[in-house]
Amino acid sequence: MTTTSTTAVKGPASYFPSIEKKYGRPIADWQDLIRSSPLTRHMELVNWLKSEHGLGHGHANALVAHTLAEHTGQ
Repeated sequence: MTTTSTTAVKGPASYFPSIEKKYGRPIADWQDLIRSSPLTRHMELVNWLKSEHGLGHGHANALVAHTLAEHTGQ
């Protein structure tokens, strides 16, 4: 039996399905990339994902916000 959640995903994670579809990589790959970067500031990481990996601003911002929030417990 399968159960489906009727709760809508909110916040940065709401972008994840479209990020995976558009760029062909799982979210875990992007998060590993962000964690391994020597950059630590939000906008530095966003700009790096845009310039080096071709992500759009909204997608880069969502990935960085979600990944950095893991470290702060938000």
